[in-house]
Amino acid sequence: MFGVLKDVFHCSEDSLELASGSSVSDLLEHYRKLAPDQGKLFQSLALAVNQQYASAADRLCENDEVALLPPVSGGVDVVVRPDQYQCEIVRERIETEQILARIKQGEDGAVVVFEGIVRNHSRNRQTLFLDYEAYEPMALGQMNALAERVLANYKVREVAIVHRLGRLGIGETSVLIVVASAHRAAAFDACRFAIDTLKRTVPIWKKEHFIDGIVWADGEPFPEQLGPSSTPEETDR
Repeated sequence: MFGVLKDVFHCSEDSLELASGSSVSDLLEHYRKLAPDQGKLFQSLALAVNQQYASAADRLCENDEVALLPPVSGGVDVVVRPDQYQCEIVRERIETEQILARIKQGEDGAVVVFEGIVRNHSRNRQTLFLDYEAYEPMALGQMNALAERVLANYKVREVAIVHRLGRLGIGETSVLIVVASAHRAAAFDACRFAIDTLKRTVPIWKKEHFIDGIVWADGEPFPEQLGPSSTPEETDR
């Protein structure tokens, strides 16, 4: 369990024994009954089984790991080489200048850099700092898949995606995306797609600490095909 779910159930993980042939939906129903006032939250969850997005109808097997994911803060047939992208999850300061210097090449006509930084206010409240957490193995897998989609669908040479976890102060970089391309239009389009998709699909959450309270940030809704009501045919596995 991640994000606000940890507060709802007062734990980050649980062990559950279900009858043979049970589905993800049966597991969800167990937790719905434990938190009957959280119906709206359950409608917005995405689901993962063994670090892959799943649907409520998927059958469970012995020792499956199921993740309940609150909202987080296709392509052409192109072969993408692993050396064309760099994805990392870090806990120390993101070294933008070093990453940028490593990526820039002579054939590039443009390098677009996006940095998401911690601001000092949110919802008309003064922010002290943020805490970021992730379902790390799945988050890194989704970041790698996202980089591959960017390279397959945009005319760019290389992409880097780096997200920081832990406690971040005002002005610190939480996420970095760097896209290198021969032309600026492709680099801008690819960078915008990358950050917008990351914010909707990569299981990373933030807790906002204000001078007068603490809240889990409301995430952007998951794409419809990743929601709890999706069918196996609809879910992008």
